[in-house]
Amino acid sequence: MGGMKISIACDHGAYDLKERLKSCLTQGGHEVVDCGTHSLDSCDYPDFCRPAAQMVASGACERGIVVCTTGIGMSITANKVKGVRCALCHDTLSAEMTRRHNDANMLAMGAGIIGANLAQRIVEVFLVTPFEGGRHQRRVDKLMQLD
Repeated sequence: MGGMKISIACDHGAYDLKERLKSCLTQGGHEVVDCGTHSLDSCDYPDFCRPAAQMVASGACERGIVVCTTGIGMSITANKVKGVRCALCHDTLSAEMTRRHNDANMLAMGAGIIGANLAQRIVEVFLVTPFEGGRHQRRVDKLMQLD
C-alpha cells in the first residue's frame, strides 16, 4: 500500500478506530485528510461524513473511509453525496468484491461490529484491490445515472 490521498471521518462511537486507521494509513505512505470528529464528545455523524464524502466526490481525495458504531449511518450519509459509491463492509471478501465489481470509492465500517485488527485488514484489501471494469463498468455507469 502507498501513495493515495484518503479522507477519513468518524463519530464519537468510532473515534478510537479512526485514530488507529489514520495512523496505519499514514505509516503506509498515504496522505490522510481527517474530517473529524476529533474527540469522544457526542456528535452527529453527518457533520463529519459529508465533508469526507464531498472530498471523494470532488476528486480531492481518491478514496474515503468512514466509521461509526455500526457503519450504517455513515454509509447512508456518504451515498447521498453525488458521485460517491460507499460500501459498508465487515469482512475482507466484501471489501474486495465491492472494489472489483462496484468500483466503490468509499468504505464504511462499524467499530461496534468488528475489531480494530479486522478493520485494518479490510482497509488494506479495499485500497489495493483494482476495479475489473468490463461488464462491471456498464453497471457502474447505470448506477451513477441514478444520482
